Amino acid sequence: MSDAHRQLWLLRHGATEWAKNGRHTGNTDLPLLPEGEREARALAPILSGRVFAAVLCSPLQRARRTCELSGLAETMQICEEIREWNYGDYEGVTTEDIHRTVPNWTVWTHGCPNGESVEEVQSRCERAIETAMNIPGQGDVALFAHGHILRAVTGTWLGLGVSSGQMFKLGTATVSVLGWERKIQAISHWNAPTSDRF
Repeated sequence: MSDAHRQLWLLRHGATEWAKNGRHTGNTDLPLLPEGEREARALAPILSGRVFAAVLCSPLQRARRTCELSGLAETMQICEEIREWNYGDYEGVTTEDIHRTVPNWTVWTHGCPNGESVEEVQSRCERAIETAMNIPGQGDVALFAHGHILRAVTGTWLGLGVSSGQMFKLGTATVSVLGWERKIQAISHWNAPTSDRF
């Protein structure tokens, strides 16, 4: 690892129509709502003046647009590993609708038929963290991505596994920071609205 004290800044994209309606949005490439664009712009004052070793971004437009509006487009690198969970047959479907046929379903325990399993997402998160931590140079790394994958990355960072992501509520266009408590990987900030100071 190039920087033993490197932190990962997790930045979820701004609001989309499906995010507001509770529909699982994996590979469907939805744009930000006007509200989501306002949320993304509000990230800029927090991020301005910070120098990141790298800015990694999901290839999906809602994450890319959030990165652009936050002021970090010039250094953005597309990272497939932080694309949102592949929901397969559950793409565009709400949890409430899924529960009509699979009453105890959660993405964290069951995965998605014709989509990704928990184990597959775990492997992806491990690769994403390894990539971020081995980028040359000093400084933190920003990850612009999606609700479920960022929560999964958090569970992986903490050594608790992807399924523990179900315990971390994450709003749109919020800032979270994965850091250290002495030499133990920990959460430094979580689900902070843009009005919070860092």
